[in-house]
Amino acid sequence: MALTASTMMDLGTAAPAFALPDVRTDKLISPERSGRPLLVTFVCTHCPYVVHVKHELARVGRDYLGKVDIIAISSNDAVNYPADSPANLKKMAEELEFAFPLCFDETQAVAREYDAACTPDFFLFDAGHKLAYRGQLDGSRKGNDVPVDGRDLRAAMDALLAGNAPSAQQFPSIGCDIKWKV
Repeated sequence: MALTASTMMDLGTAAPAFALPDVRTDKLISPERSGRPLLVTFVCTHCPYVVHVKHELARVGRDYLGKVDIIAISSNDAVNYPADSPANLKKMAEELEFAFPLCFDETQAVAREYDAACTPDFFLFDAGHKLAYRGQLDGSRKGNDVPVDGRDLRAAMDALLAGNAPSAQQFPSIGCDIKWKV
């Protein structure tokens, strides 16, 4: 496990299009032009940084249901990291009662398009699908005393929902590196 920071893609970047299968339904999921902000987050099952925040991520999904479109993606190499197989991702999504799809990026093409670097990695786009926030869920890390409350990501989503730009002061997410295929 290598500690990796998010790449901090340029603000204003258009959301890359994709169509990936939801691990629970096998339905192809694509970002829709719904008139709502879009959150794309890269996760996995075994990374201790994801494990640390997974319950808050589930709460965010419930709290912003119908306000922000949320799509989670796992791009890890499931052959060499079987904990991140679609079956195990499905189990995680069901246990946490995710209110959003969890997709599997088998080819890793979507992670490359987003320049995703770690799990968790968050990309929040405005209603026009231009990147408005990229970075951490909050300042909590395994081993520090900062509460897991999603404050940074929630503040960015609340700003967009109020018609404002999120704060320009954004901090990279920190987590395990994406497990790229060799």
